[in-house]
Amino acid sequence: MELQNLTIKEARALLDEKKVTAVELAAAYVERAKKKNGELNAYLEIFDDVNEQAQRADKIIADGGGSMLTGIPLAIKDNILIKGHIASGASKILENYVASYDAHVIEQLKNVGAVFLGRTNMDEFAMGSSTENSAFGPSKNPHDVTRIPGGSSGGSAAAVAGDLAIAGLGTDTGGSVRQPAALCGIVGFKPTYGAVSRYGAMALGSSLDQISPFTKTVEDAEFLFTTIRGIDSRDATALPDTYFSTTTSPKRIGVPKKFLTQGIDEDVLEVFNESLELMKKEGYEVVDIELPNMKYALAAYYIVMPAEASTNLARYDGVRYGVKEEGENLTDDYMQTRGKGFGAESRRRILIGAFVLSSGYADAYYRKATAVRELIRNDFREAFKDVDIIATPTSPTPAFKIGEKANDPLAMYTADIFTVPVNMAGVPAISVPMGTVKREDSALPIGMQFIAPHGADSSLFPIGKDFERIVV
Repeated sequence: MELQNLTIKEARALLDEKKVTAVELAAAYVERAKKKNGELNAYLEIFDDVNEQAQRADKIIADGGGSMLTGIPLAIKDNILIKGHIASGASKILENYVASYDAHVIEQLKNVGAVFLGRTNMDEFAMGSSTENSAFGPSKNPHDVTRIPGGSSGGSAAAVAGDLAIAGLGTDTGGSVRQPAALCGIVGFKPTYGAVSRYGAMALGSSLDQISPFTKTVEDAEFLFTTIRGIDSRDATALPDTYFSTTTSPKRIGVPKKFLTQGIDEDVLEVFNESLELMKKEGYEVVDIELPNMKYALAAYYIVMPAEASTNLARYDGVRYGVKEEGENLTDDYMQTRGKGFGAESRRRILIGAFVLSSGYADAYYRKATAVRELIRNDFREAFKDVDIIATPTSPTPAFKIGEKANDPLAMYTADIFTVPVNMAGVPAISVPMGTVKREDSALPIGMQFIAPHGADSSLFPIGKDFERIVV
């Protein structure tokens, strides 16, 4: 079976026309995943119940039911709980933890008969931008296996880009779906905060996290988003459908040109500007806008996120579940368990978070960062009074070499410069392939990021589809 670039829409047609069964489709992906995963390290585990899941999907189809996602093989990030399967967050501290319930998004997908191929690699507890922080080794970029696939959802991105799954799910806290999507040449869509329930996703930054889809096309992202979105009483931040605006066709694009002058590779900026010129020829208006506080987003994010992370990760102490190390006393139990169970980056962010929340420092750091966050939100509100969409590159560079920035956390953090403001403001954004740039002998993908107002998720799909058509 030809799996290269197979989309949800195309697979749906094959299934509906009885040209292939869900069992055959799933088996083809499992075979390819087992063959290629040694090279890419995209999956931490390929599930042994894939055939059983696919049989259920075939029964749904035979009974005349189902939806766009029935029988579609998906890759699921290792921090999204699937009942009866290990969910480790790519950490040694949860290496053997078996989920006792399904995440809301998994319930939604099970209801329509989607097939989960396996759990994918990631930066430990989603802390990273390269998937190098996984306790189980880095994932590799399918376009050049000497390079990172991005992070923290790099395993899902590599699985979809490498045709080891048709689509997948990740979590996006500061760009962890959009950035790897851009570096792997696929589509990554981060919904409005609250559009998709976070129930059953391991919390990193509770005010920032959002479960998000990886797909081959913008249309596929819309299919997957439509299935997983919706109100959930178990997530107090979930927004009702009435909050969201109906589909529009945006035509006025704002570009924060002053923010695109530093830290971005020249060839990435050149392709970005050429892409905007193509959009102009298609009838889009491109105007310069001001986002004066966007330059502070990264600094504020790396206070807010570690603060929330240190609180959320306090539960992983080996007492109720996960790996436990025996010490001389209870306090030493905690220190031994967390010291050995967490990797270096997780420990770094936990310590930063504990510091900025500590007595005497919360006012100087955490509360100031939350005030800056409100300024960033207001910048977006003001900008969207004059434009329909804001455009930036998704990442300032293409994928870098594995190990290249491993000892320079600050350089690693700057990979999120264009994606972090979106999470700080809670607005939706999509990364769409924008072409490639050359590095050595490789043509490496880069992405265009479109940002929409809060609740205007549906407006990103028409412009994304247009951009796919124009650029290709």
